[in-house]
Amino acid sequence: MDLFGTAGIRGSAEERVTPELALAVGRAVGTDVTGTEPDGGAANGTPSVVVGRDGRTTGPALAAAVEAGLESAGVDVRRAGVVPTPALAYASRGRRGVMLTASHNPPTDNGIKVFVDGEEYDRDLEQAIETRVAGEQRPAPWDAWGDSAEETVLPDYREAVVAYAREYGADADGLDVAVDCGNGMGALGTPGVLRGLGARVVTLNGQVDGHFPGRESKPTPESLADLRAFVRDGDFDFGIGHDGDADRIVIVDGEGEVVHEDTVVAILAERFTEAADADDPVVVTTPNASGRIDERVRAASGRVERVRLGALHEGIAAARAGGGDVVFAAEPWKHIHPEHGGWIDGVASAAVLTRLVAESGLDGLRAPVTERPYRKVSVPCPDERKAEAMARLESSLPEAFPDADVDTEYGVRLEFADASWTLVRPSGTEPYVRVYAESDDVDALVDEVTAAVESAVEDAD
Repeated sequence: MDLFGTAGIRGSAEERVTPELALAVGRAVGTDVTGTEPDGGAANGTPSVVVGRDGRTTGPALAAAVEAGLESAGVDVRRAGVVPTPALAYASRGRRGVMLTASHNPPTDNGIKVFVDGEEYDRDLEQAIETRVAGEQRPAPWDAWGDSAEETVLPDYREAVVAYAREYGADADGLDVAVDCGNGMGALGTPGVLRGLGARVVTLNGQVDGHFPGRESKPTPESLADLRAFVRDGDFDFGIGHDGDADRIVIVDGEGEVVHEDTVVAILAERFTEAADADDPVVVTTPNASGRIDERVRAASGRVERVRLGALHEGIAAARAGGGDVVFAAEPWKHIHPEHGGWIDGVASAAVLTRLVAESGLDGLRAPVTERPYRKVSVPCPDERKAEAMARLESSLPEAFPDADVDTEYGVRLEFADASWTLVRPSGTEPYVRVYAESDDVDALVDEVTAAVESAVEDAD
């Protein structure tokens, strides 16, 4: 697809995600909702779609354009205002929702995410929107247009997260937590939720500002330098960093070091698996996720299923179709809590982790997790060579590592008896083939795999 990526539509607000596009997407979503065609009307009254946005400067104009498209397709709009993406997803239960956000992208960008009943649109629904946007869209008859009204969603969402988190861990009274909101939507969610759980919370960059003056919107070890120093010097139990729309979460320990994202997933996955009242508890993750997750889920008598990056919902559906009870789903930095809802929710993860830290301490949670050295390397590869290079690697890598278990469903993943692993997959957005590896001797493994990738790229026509 040309319009939708792995997380909605995203790009420059001047060149890609323009008001013209927002209007067209809004009308396409409205048509999807009502079944309206150019010469017809809604079949079952006037449905509503809830619309929210993050704090970006371009958000009001783009939200207005989406609303115009929706209303002109015969849909009533419910304006949620400035909210975290998880709060908009929560509000979309039982209906559609549209969120204007570019997540962790720079302030020049914006984006559009579409939800149905708490889940992001799947590829079939996204394709239907793309087809309508690419075609000629006319509005519904003038007397079938929708209207708009304000709708408050944040208080209910925050209360729901607090209630969900209280099912795990212990009271957070006396826990000291620093939260770097990155001038984004985390400011409207996480501090209030953690205080509702009893924690003492100090925020950094807690003012919503679409220019992101405090730090770049993407939370990385580098961009979270102030948070790391603040936690280390301020005697906090741990710290939390969010991206621009609060669907991502990064954890910082009491020494100011970033906890590896797969360790965070392993901690949560093990706890949810242990707590599940299910015959076949399943954790869904992605091919680049660490074997430490598998180890902790197996220890809790569950199993792990993997799905391509950006497709956690597909993996959840497939696992359920196979009879599994999905208790958690995650890819790096992004988590879905099925008991809470079907959307990616960094605020919910922050709340549950706070209760778990209150119960066991962060060091205690990490102690059972084996953290082997991890590396990621990008090998240059023109887009036109990717398919043949990967086809060559499907045979050459197993030949080079005959003792490994091989999975070629989402790239080439090799797993070894000592729990080491490596994954080779083509980038979907850049001219690279990615190499991921985790091993006690990770440099040697990466060197050997990278050499095989470079050879396959060179030999590809």
